Amino acid sequence: MQRSIILGIGGVVVGLVIGFYGANALNRQQPTTTADPGQTVDPQVADQATAPGGVQSDVNDTLQKAEGEPQNFAAQMKAGDMYAQISRFDKAVEFYKRGILINPGNFQANIVLANALFDSQKFEEAEGYYAKALQIDPKDINARTDLGTTFVERSSPDYPRAITEFRKALEIDPKHAPALYYLGIAYLRKGDKDEANKALGELEKANPTSDLISRLKQNLDAQ
Repeated sequence: MQRSIILGIGGVVVGLVIGFYGANALNRQQPTTTADPGQTVDPQVADQATAPGGVQSDVNDTLQKAEGEPQNFAAQMKAGDMYAQISRFDKAVEFYKRGILINPGNFQANIVLANALFDSQKFEEAEGYYAKALQIDPKDINARTDLGTTFVERSSPDYPRAITEFRKALEIDPKHAPALYYLGIAYLRKGDKDEANKALGELEKANPTSDLISRLKQNLDAQ
């Protein structure tokens, strides 16, 4: 998934600037969660299924299985995936949470739930599931970077905490482009353009062909 947004800096919306979400999507792993009682198929899911390559019966089977087998972890997660793929994150969260109740220690389940919450702009709640995933695997650099992202995007940002998480990610891999990019964005939103430029320099040195370089430059130039 790749997305672009308009990045707000200091409360001012800067047109045509590719912002935080566009890069955050680079970290995303593919989803790995139930239809409402009495409802066989959500209309949007049905539309997706009947598109080229979609199979209506498979959608029916997936949702019916999730509903009929509430203790089936795989069924809950698969149903959630179908909703996540059409950006119905409210339903994806519902299914993923059912899966988490069955298997709370599953790393990937915590990640996809955190991602769906992030995409719903529920950053504080997403934080908890990224943190849980990191308890399971402290060295997962993508989860660490996405955790940092939640502290930048929430309504009351915590830039020092975000920077701490990005630095932890870079301890795992100093050349990790998304972490370097996010570090620059966090410093920029914090009002420290010098440190943001340093992050840009590190990104250019570590990944000279990364498209995140131009994205970060656009944000810096807009400041």
